[in-house]
Amino acid sequence: MRRKGIDRRAVAAIARKDIRAITSNVQVWLPMAIVPTIFCLVLPVILGIAIRTGGIDDGSDIGPMLALIERMPHSSLKQALDSLEDLNQRMVYLMFNHLFAPLFLIVPIMAASTVATDSFVGEKERGTFESLLLAPIDLMSMFMGKVMAAFIPAVTLSLASFVVYGIAANIAGWSVIGRPFFPHVNWLPLMALVMPAVALLAVAITVLISARTSSFQAAYQMSALLVIPLVMLMIGQVTGVMLLDTASFTLIGIIIAIVDWILIRLIVSRLDRSRMFESQVK
Repeated sequence: MRRKGIDRRAVAAIARKDIRAITSNVQVWLPMAIVPTIFCLVLPVILGIAIRTGGIDDGSDIGPMLALIERMPHSSLKQALDSLEDLNQRMVYLMFNHLFAPLFLIVPIMAASTVATDSFVGEKERGTFESLLLAPIDLMSMFMGKVMAAFIPAVTLSLASFVVYGIAANIAGWSVIGRPFFPHVNWLPLMALVMPAVALLAVAITVLISARTSSFQAAYQMSALLVIPLVMLMIGQVTGVMLLDTASFTLIGIIIAIVDWILIRLIVSRLDRSRMFESQVK
């Protein structure tokens, strides 16, 4: 596909239109609100209550955690854990700063895939995609507008969730550690590189899924499968099979960004107005 200049006004207009539509559609914003609420508020509150009421008494229950710490390679996280003498402090620091890090990426994935599904498949269901195709807007600008409409809310929601999670984590663990302990430096590449790259990947994959689906629910359920690798990643973190540090998160972010570039190029090369119009009127 030959390159054309992108109409920034058209991109901004389409993105604004789709973002406004999000706030008026409970089917879209409710899933986006539930996941961050559970992860950023409910989970830290439950752990905070457990810490205050129970603590760590039974050594047999924390054997795997202690073994995990011992197997950790030399890193800033290992140094931070070793500097904490109290066992409760080490467990709290490990949970909030290490074990839950991959799980946090569910927030941008769910937000991006939900908005992207509504933006592409939702337009078909509402019968408004046809008029958009007939508008005097080049396909590249239209595509970029819809990508931005999903990417911007996903990144914004993820950053806000990170702030809320950080506050909740520090409050929950204050009674044990006695000072702010979150975030660890590992979260810097996670939020600066991996999070936006994962959000864009979710958008790209959702676009590919949406091209073959005409139902919002079907496309949304298929895109929800994107969280499976994250669950596997968290299992790897907990079991010690895969221990991610700052360098690992940086490398993962770069790799995902390269995959994003390849997928976006693939999608753009296949943009065809007549074919999209035919799929809409069928």
